[in-house]
Amino acid sequence: MPDNFDYDLFTIGAGSGGVRASRIAGGHGAKVAVAEEHRYGGTCVIRGCVPKKMLVYASEFAEALHHAQNKGLTIGDVSFDWATLRDFVNADVDRLEGLYGQTLGGAGVEAISERATITGPNSVKLASGKEITAKYILVATGGTPVIPPFEGSEHAISSNEIFYLDEFPKRLMVMGGGYIAVEFAGVFNALGGEVTLVNRSDTILRTYEQDIVKRLPPIMEARGMDLQMGAQIESIAKNADGSLKVTLSNGVVKEVDQVLVATGRKPNTEGLGLETVGITLGKGGEIPVDEASKTSCDSIYAVGDVTDRVQLTPVAIREGHAFADSIFGGNPRVVDHSVIPTAVFSQPSIASVGMTEEEARVAVGEVDIYTSDFRPMKNIFSPRMERGFYKMITAKETGQVLGLHMIGPESGEIIQGAAVAIKAGLTKADFDATTALHPTMAEELVLLK
Repeated sequence: MPDNFDYDLFTIGAGSGGVRASRIAGGHGAKVAVAEEHRYGGTCVIRGCVPKKMLVYASEFAEALHHAQNKGLTIGDVSFDWATLRDFVNADVDRLEGLYGQTLGGAGVEAISERATITGPNSVKLASGKEITAKYILVATGGTPVIPPFEGSEHAISSNEIFYLDEFPKRLMVMGGGYIAVEFAGVFNALGGEVTLVNRSDTILRTYEQDIVKRLPPIMEARGMDLQMGAQIESIAKNADGSLKVTLSNGVVKEVDQVLVATGRKPNTEGLGLETVGITLGKGGEIPVDEASKTSCDSIYAVGDVTDRVQLTPVAIREGHAFADSIFGGNPRVVDHSVIPTAVFSQPSIASVGMTEEEARVAVGEVDIYTSDFRPMKNIFSPRMERGFYKMITAKETGQVLGLHMIGPESGEIIQGAAVAIKAGLTKADFDATTALHPTMAEELVLLK
């Protein structure tokens, strides 16, 4: 086939990974188009980490108001208006979406607001019927929430809809034990909702360091949440007044105003036409790729959640950037998926980087464990005795820090700096040789025993 395509790169999906790849490729001089059937910005900007974190901030502010008297502040009657917060958050989402469009335009990328499907190794078809050719095709369509089948599941919502509710759910049931479920449970609890968390196992956040995670459920319960562990929703029935009657597998029956199902996400690959070019999806619907993000078809690449490697926005961005540099910038490189910092914006928050203790023992054998169990100064204003806990795992033979995990206020802000040190291969002795910044929670990192 002659090398006279309509575009050098055609990207399907304008989320974080797709936008970064398209922008960088355009900067390298490639002729680029990106097709997006929904909104520019993808899951993170439109219906994920950005609006969710804004709700977290708002809910933490609401929580702090309850302790105002201990700070010498006198506050009169306080009320909360969900519509005001909802509209404020969504207005900022609109602003960010506009900036994404400007970023693409500034890089000379043509934005196409249509669904695109793959029809060949170098061709796509738009929903309008237009056929387009490209030397390379990048799939960056992200993921989508999964609601498991059960009676009345049509009455439940996913995290996609939670940001647009007409009314604040005074009684909210959240099904799931991952970070999305735990975060939204904390948000709506702090904003004054009556929250029930239902999880089919006895453990939440099972991929995180369990010495950290086990401290969260008692705190959630002390804050007024009802944790129904080892259970799942069997049925939802809609009452005449619009409320929902939920029956759990453990026999518990509850009346709630809204049910949020946050039991996982799947790669958004349905109907993309990947089978037309011989790409066989993985068992979870993901697109298999090599370390350079190339699929089994040499002209088609994929980055971000659609590959189900690491479902994090910064990872998708790095993958998209590396792809563009490699193909169009003359700088072949791959993304290192090790030592990636993560955070759960629960209340209190959890943050992690590197290996868990279990993973470290498998990887290197003998390890040393260092911990700090303390009450953060910030928590003294609260009547609840919530404590922070930090845990460091090191290789016994070398002292290299293999993992760091924490629960407590601002954990997500603290972990980033520590991640640099761990990525660089520093040892416990290097941490110990660093002077503490007092009085902070972060100083515990260099005082671990």
